[in-house]
Amino acid sequence: MRFTQDSSSAARLIRAYADGELRINEDTYRESVIVSASTVLRVPEIRHVNDLAEFDPSRIFAQSPDLVLLGTGRRQIFPAASFRAQFLGAGVGIEVMDTGAACRTFNVLVAEQRSVVALLMV
Repeated sequence: MRFTQDSSSAARLIRAYADGELRINEDTYRESVIVSASTVLRVPEIRHVNDLAEFDPSRIFAQSPDLVLLGTGRRQIFPAASFRAQFLGAGVGIEVMDTGAACRTFNVLVAEQRSVVALLMV
């Protein structure tokens, strides 16, 4: 039997989510984060969808995602069209959902080795 290395074992995965807290691998975050399979960036300036009006998505684009998941907290709240248009203009898909759904979707896509980044609000 031939064995291959499991490349997902080194990936960042979301282990738990609760109001005000995320656990990614063994680390706990109590502020919003940008997470990919290889990186976690804290974004404490994002507390609510309205804060995205002033947010520069270059930190997201720098990770070259095909898809961005936007987790907006307890409820799905769509950001302004101007924010979403930045992703459209860059050729990057964006899906908006509540943070719990975004966490679950992120883990599935990382396991499939997809190029995904999540901006998760706690």
